[in-house]
Amino acid sequence: MIMRSEEDFMCEAIRLSIEKMEAGFGGPFGAVVVRNGEIIAYGYNNVTSSNDPTAHAEVDAIRKACQALGTYQLNDCELYTSCEPCPMCLGAIYWARPRKVYYGNTKADAAAIGFDDQFIYEELNKELPNRQIPMVQLLHEEALESFKAWQQKTDRQEY
Repeated sequence: MIMRSEEDFMCEAIRLSIEKMEAGFGGPFGAVVVRNGEIIAYGYNNVTSSNDPTAHAEVDAIRKACQALGTYQLNDCELYTSCEPCPMCLGAIYWARPRKVYYGNTKADAAAIGFDDQFIYEELNKELPNRQIPMVQLLHEEALESFKAWQQKTDRQEY
């Protein structure tokens, strides 16, 4: 589907957020990935319908775009999302490396309807043992073996 403006792409992300939410897939979030003026992937929140807490609109759209393009980076694409990305989606966006992200609602708008991620931002600033879910290092030396093997792998693909 070829569209002409940034507003058209954002309208599609918003339309998707409403359509899929009303169909019972999950929360009111939609996203599209655009390349050269064409939508190449549609994503929507399907956390509750798939029992997958990572099934956010942006992650869904990124996964589908990468599959469609046969790559793990979207540096020649833009992402349009109906809401400012949560911390998880923001991480996925930075790993996918799109050249730009457009969003509709803010994280404050999302918090006002019960999708408040502020606690995650606060958790990231805490020392690991002080987080609500404690992080405990275990078998460090054994775990380093995989990193050593990666460093020695002559045919690894850097990313």
